[in-house]
Amino acid sequence: MSNQDVQMKDDESQSQSKPSFHSDSASTLQHLKEAASFIEAASSTKEVRRISRAVRLTVALRRKLTAAVLSAFLDFALLPGSEAHAHLSAYLKNDKHDMEVDNDAAASPVQVPAKHALPELDIYCYLLVILFLIDQKRYDEAKACSSASIARIKSFNRRTVDVLASRLYFYYSFCYELTGNLAEIRGNLLALHRIATLRHDELGQETLLNLLLRNYLHYNLYDQAEKLRSKAPRFEAHSNQQFCRYLFYLGKIRTIQLEYTDAKESLLQAARKAPLAAQGFRIQCNKWAVLVRLLLGEIPERIIFMQKGMEKALRPYFELTNAVRIGDLELFRNVAAKFSGTFSKDQTHNLIVRLRHNVIRTGLRNISISYSRISLADVAEKLRLVSGNPIADAESIVAKAIRDGAIEASLDHANGWMVSKETGDIYSTNEPQAAFNSRIAFCLNMHNEAVRALRFPPNPHKEKESAERRERQQQEQELANHIAEDDDDDDF
Repeated sequence: MSNQDVQMKDDESQSQSKPSFHSDSASTLQHLKEAASFIEAASSTKEVRRISRAVRLTVALRRKLTAAVLSAFLDFALLPGSEAHAHLSAYLKNDKHDMEVDNDAAASPVQVPAKHALPELDIYCYLLVILFLIDQKRYDEAKACSSASIARIKSFNRRTVDVLASRLYFYYSFCYELTGNLAEIRGNLLALHRIATLRHDELGQETLLNLLLRNYLHYNLYDQAEKLRSKAPRFEAHSNQQFCRYLFYLGKIRTIQLEYTDAKESLLQAARKAPLAAQGFRIQCNKWAVLVRLLLGEIPERIIFMQKGMEKALRPYFELTNAVRIGDLELFRNVAAKFSGTFSKDQTHNLIVRLRHNVIRTGLRNISISYSRISLADVAEKLRLVSGNPIADAESIVAKAIRDGAIEASLDHANGWMVSKETGDIYSTNEPQAAFNSRIAFCLNMHNEAVRALRFPPNPHKEKESAERRERQQQEQELANHIAEDDDDDDF
């Protein structure tokens, strides 16, 4: 085959790929214009759900955004020469040569008349550029652009901007977190939360509260996070994603404060409510939930660690759970040392240290069930206690376990024995009743949440009552007119 034939085939392949390349960009621009039409309709009719629809459409288009497409959309949506147009176009100048958009092919029947600039479109354009800069890993420019967008949001007090503003709040904090400067914006986030509260922007309050909690927890400021959470106004959740994040942060705070029961409930609820697509978030919830359940003395089910796509991430916690279940202190030390880097990265190393006591208690419970009487020296050997005086340590551990009710046994100090009592019938106690009560409460709580999550027509009972009232008034008016006509006939 000659070089000329090869060159001709290359030219043909390029000519075939070029139209599809332009068609993809034209389709993306077409969808962006459609989103702009939703935003304009929402601005005129004050329907916030149209803004949410435009945001969902944007999420689907995020990976298709290019500098040329965004530049064409800015020319379409913003007034040429305006401050926002000039500021945003500056971030796209370096990438304009990547591709060209065929404006004739991208022409759409959806047209937004840009006779005057809409604040919603202004904020939406900022959001698109920030998403593009983050995907291109231009984090410093994204940080500067997000700071400029926050400055513009403060000047707008419109309910139709709230949905877009909540997204910008998130990416504003995310950009600073990516650059390692999260502490710099804490004061600004507090000011934005105060503004959102004064404007009754409940979605903005939800988002900013979660961002502030994340900011505090990032630097291990758990006390300050709890003070803010306890004093912040609470209301019915507007966003399932934000509510899941709030439950996760609340579970982490409760765990650090040793309130394991409340922490377990919050973390399991966050993992259950999280979308299936948010796999990373669900992995984090499961990691903390596993540790909390281990600290409560429970052993998580094996199926938790076998969830699709989570086996590798939860493997360290599976081995840790196995060590706690067996009560082998030596195995626990090996697992903690083997995955110390993973635990430090997950910020769960302090919780792993707390688990040592649970491992010892589990091993002691197994010993008390297996032996009716055993010497303290053998207890220390089986627990693999490493200390200067293991027998004295074993005696103190056994005494504390007996006092806490962890084991049914007695301590013979003179002979150095631990004497176990006979195991009674658990069904003669209140434990089965307590277990059934907790399961029933869980089912009732899930039912109530499902009912609250349902969407109902706005005030249908009031509309029915008003229709009945109008019909009754009309009947009364007709009866009064009929009586008046009868009276007139009697007069004649």
